[in-house]
Amino acid sequence: MSYPSPPAEPSLGKLVGEIGEDLSKLFRQEVELAKAEIRQEAGKAGKAAGMLGGAGFAGYMVALLVTLAVVFGLGNVMDLAWAALIVAAVWAVIGGVLFARGKERMREVNPTPEQTIETLKEDVQWARAQRR
Repeated sequence: MSYPSPPAEPSLGKLVGEIGEDLSKLFRQEVELAKAEIRQEAGKAGKAAGMLGGAGFAGYMVALLVTLAVVFGLGNVMDLAWAALIVAAVWAVIGGVLFARGKERMREVNPTPEQTIETLKEDVQWARAQRR
């Protein structure tokens, strides 16, 4: 009576080849994850930028008309040129404050794909554990 032979264990070369293939596949998946994450965030940013652009234009029109009203209102109590100069100085101060705050907030922007970096760290830990 013959017994079935035990399954042969894969060779070291085959195991190393499989690890290489797995790592290659894992790397490709991580790159795709990063692309998808960046694409998703870019889409959100594009829509938000469009809305902010429209709001900015509407705000510009309001500011222009209010500025003209203030200049002509001050023109009733002083020379029109002085009224325009005072209003321009007020706008210069407002612009300076907005610039400083915008510059400060821009430093807080983090364009790094955090989720991808975290999964890559996990993958490195997994690969190190597989080597042992």
